[in-house]
Amino acid sequence: MTKSTKNLRFCVGFMAAAFLLFGTACKKEKSSITGWNYNDPKNGGFEVVPYVEQETGPNLVLVEGGTFSMGRTEQEVNYNWDNIPKRATVSSFYIDESEITNINYLEYLYWLDRVFGVDYPEVYKKALPDTLVWRSKLAFNEPYVELYLRHPAYHSYPVVGVNWLQANDFCAWRTDRVNENILIREGILRVNPNQVNEDNFNTDAYLADQYEGLVKSPLMDMNPNRDTRKVRMEDGILLPRYRLPTEAEWEYAALGYIGNTVYERVTERRLYPWNGHVVRSADEKTKGQILANFKRGRGDNMGVAGYLNDNADIPGPVLSYWPNDYGLYNMAGNVNEWVMDVYRPLSLEDNDDFRAFRGNVYQTQQRDEEGQIAEKDSLGRIIYRNVDETENVGRRNYTKADNINYLDGDEQDYIVYDYSNSSLINDKVRVYKGGSWKDRAYWLSPGARRYLDEERSTDDIGFRCAMTRVGSPVGLGASTKKKK
Repeated sequence: MTKSTKNLRFCVGFMAAAFLLFGTACKKEKSSITGWNYNDPKNGGFEVVPYVEQETGPNLVLVEGGTFSMGRTEQEVNYNWDNIPKRATVSSFYIDESEITNINYLEYLYWLDRVFGVDYPEVYKKALPDTLVWRSKLAFNEPYVELYLRHPAYHSYPVVGVNWLQANDFCAWRTDRVNENILIREGILRVNPNQVNEDNFNTDAYLADQYEGLVKSPLMDMNPNRDTRKVRMEDGILLPRYRLPTEAEWEYAALGYIGNTVYERVTERRLYPWNGHVVRSADEKTKGQILANFKRGRGDNMGVAGYLNDNADIPGPVLSYWPNDYGLYNMAGNVNEWVMDVYRPLSLEDNDDFRAFRGNVYQTQQRDEEGQIAEKDSLGRIIYRNVDETENVGRRNYTKADNINYLDGDEQDYIVYDYSNSSLINDKVRVYKGGSWKDRAYWLSPGARRYLDEERSTDDIGFRCAMTRVGSPVGLGASTKKKK
């Protein structure tokens, strides 16, 4: 097949798609500023793809953003005053329907062992959850040490013993596996079960032309100087990165005010992810039933035999209880959840009121003197480095890479945390939210916040992933949903 024939077939298919999506017949779309045709090899081939909206990744739920009162909704029993209410706005984003489960994490461990196990066994070992978190000096928890992670009876239970760094590594791995699957589904790559060491699909490496893979059918290139090309970010095929949610995103999603508003008025302020000020259901069909998995009182983890109040003595299956108005399960109770933020007592005072977050460390891809991307690391990943201050000369929005300490902990402001001597706060202490199976009801309030070193893990902290929403803040069919 000649190049002209390939281009003709591509153009016909492209215009057919454009007709179906936008109602335009066989008429090329033109630039509104130059008048030149798009997707026309005769005039250079600048491509503009027909794009509807972002694909929803596996297990994700769209959380429509908005403004809310972030911070304390429960009384401040600890007198920390680190969650003072503040008006904030969160952009629309995606978040997992439920916590990451043991079977999800075992899939991750299996992949690491299969790809890196022979030459880089430390990669697998680094990802292993700490099952010893179940041990208690005055309790018999050895069965959980041996069985909770791997026994099939616990497959649908949330993974625990995972620290913040491990959770972030999982998110990065998930990004690559989902995007690889998309390229295979679209007929661009072939399945390659024999990936090993640096020869494994990595989204950044693929976009930087540092990974070829088993090509099945590359895209036709409209550029008259080339025949084919790889998928680019401009094609809208690949998904953004999976990541941990920010504290603001997690709290907003937990409150679920989308089901509790009339126009712009919140009809009832929520103490928990459901209406009311109690932890039992007020619905006629489920009246009196516990709405989350938590510790009701000293020595009471699940109630009385014959009528277990929350039916779980430890974390329960991730789809237990009732979802909130976004369709999210266990945003209160079951396990606490890691979020992205570095902990500071005054975060709610210092952070921006739009997309609030503390923890920015700006990075860029490492390049050589000619501006080309440096070689990948031994695991097949693009190498990133912190931006240099000399690169930021003249900028007004930031001057250095690490902004974790900005306004709170920065030496130039004479606010320094004397870690281990007078404070437990440093730049590696991360926030976790939500309450757990071993917490009292107080911690189920979405505004409650606690912190732990990013390298530590417990038997009551898990996580779920999030993803940035690009484009419109509402999904297709939003108008229909509102009419209902």
